[in-house]
Amino acid sequence: MKQVKFYLLNQANSDGVSATEMQACELAASAWREGKRVLIACETEQQALNIDEQLWARNPDDFVPHNLSGEITTYPTPIEISWKGKRNAQRRDLLISLQQEIPDFVASFNQVIDFVPSNEAEKAVARERYKQYRQMGWQLSTENA
Repeated sequence: MKQVKFYLLNQANSDGVSATEMQACELAASAWREGKRVLIACETEQQALNIDEQLWARNPDDFVPHNLSGEITTYPTPIEISWKGKRNAQRRDLLISLQQEIPDFVASFNQVIDFVPSNEAEKAVARERYKQYRQMGWQLSTENA
């Protein structure tokens, strides 16, 4: 059964990086350590660059192999960072969605992570995505971040 987990965020942005972006990086790193291939779908190219920078800024012992969509790599990396209109077609196990709307390619995934930010306007948008996933028949769960 297709599953989506919503993470409830209770903190705001810090140092120019959103709580959502920070949590997405941690979850992607954790999924990679479990052997999963991950797509982080960002809303904008700038957000993808922020995620890329966050992953590069990790301690060397916590390095996470990743690339931005469209970058030429010798071998496919386990974590791809995409944005609207830019995505490679490689098969991935987990979608971490930072997009305001459910991506049109979501059906190709069995596992999705989404977020409910603390900002009220963004929270309302997340509730709509939750309803849409439920209407599509996905198994839903929530977890505090």
